[in-house]
Amino acid sequence: MKKLVILGGGYGGYQIATNLLERGLPHDVLMVMVDRMPFQGLKTEYYALAAGTVPETEVRVQYPIDPRLILKFGEVTGVDLDTKTIRFENDQPLTYDYMVISLGCVDKYHGLPGAAEYSCSIQTMASTRSTYQKVNNVSPYGQITIVGGGLSGVEMAAELREARPDLNIRILDRGPSILSAFPGKLQQYVREWMMDHEIEMRSHVSLCRLEGNILHNQDEQILTDVTVWTAGIQPNPIVQQFDLPKDTQGRLTINNYHQLPSHPEVYVVGDCASLPFSPSAQAAQAQGKQVVEVLKAVWKNETPRLGQIKLKGVLGSLGKKAGFGFMGKSTVMTGKVPRALKSGVLWKSKNHFG
Repeated sequence: MKKLVILGGGYGGYQIATNLLERGLPHDVLMVMVDRMPFQGLKTEYYALAAGTVPETEVRVQYPIDPRLILKFGEVTGVDLDTKTIRFENDQPLTYDYMVISLGCVDKYHGLPGAAEYSCSIQTMASTRSTYQKVNNVSPYGQITIVGGGLSGVEMAAELREARPDLNIRILDRGPSILSAFPGKLQQYVREWMMDHEIEMRSHVSLCRLEGNILHNQDEQILTDVTVWTAGIQPNPIVQQFDLPKDTQGRLTINNYHQLPSHPEVYVVGDCASLPFSPSAQAAQAQGKQVVEVLKAVWKNETPRLGQIKLKGVLGSLGKKAGFGFMGKSTVMTGKVPRALKSGVLWKSKNHFG
């Protein structure tokens, strides 16, 4: 009996488990999925949970209930690739024959003193619950500061404006504009939306430390009641422990079959894998589908045949009634249509379609 262990029940890990169950898991393969939570959290929607516009049940997905899948809940503390052993905080080690690393990411604070201690996170379900409490305990006319003007920061600010019209909301970013990696037309639309909804945007802000309710922008002090951090991510600390080739973002280098070159029985998916595009749920799911193809081929002693992963584009929300997105290099969408499309993608994720 061969044992496949999937570390992480996020977008990639969940895709692999459900796809193998649907397409026929070989009778001689035991599949175990490990996660700290008893359900999948839809991480791309955590901004709404933090703002308070959706209940927690709306961003949960039940793991498959199937006798061919063993669910194990716990905190992974380390992996020994040589002995094929996974260590846990309060449990016995687990061995594997094949392993998928789909552990996701954590906040990256760029060495900024006080950032971890004095800012809130939306990277895990637990941290998002805490952020929701802190944000919504702020008194009327209080100040919320979001550090990072990328997709997560913009969605968080917009959703919070819908949830708490009484609050002062600002976004701080080191770049020249919010969504600076996006097309100019899209940036302009979102900036105008933010101005119309009285969300302050400050660019070229280079924080040097956080101290309680004070954000130090060199010699300037920026006062805030709550700070939400959306200014960067890095792979899970388990991945950071590996003394293996990584890219400049700390993601593990993999081969064309999503395997570690030095340990081909180990597959790396999602935010932990070095890919030619930015980390996303879409990329993790696409990888997950290909990993299933590779595993089934390996188990049959066949050579896998994989095509190139092609992402469909990016969608973002501005509250519940407006959104933005782009496909390819030039197709920009703004307004109600991309927001409706994002709602459709969420529905498909929750109901496991596509």
